[in-house]
Amino acid sequence: MIPELNTDKKVVGTKQVKRALLNGKAKTVYLAKDADSKIQNEIITACEEKKVPIIYVETMEELGKSCKIEVNAASAALLK
Repeated sequence: MIPELNTDKKVVGTKQVKRALLNGKAKTVYLAKDADSKIQNEIITACEEKKVPIIYVETMEELGKSCKIEVNAASAALLK
């Protein structure tokens, strides 16, 4: 479990994470190592452009559980 994700100031899912990055609202991004490589590349590129740190999580299942959702998650972001 990732205690930092036990907050309301987060978004879960690639669409929401990309939107938060584009709007400059993401503070830290969590990315599952087993996520689709296309998704990983999109998130990594956006994080590099916006200078947002990425924390890698072993599995999408672990990230989903840490975010307190019932499904797997490829990515999540803590908001500023």
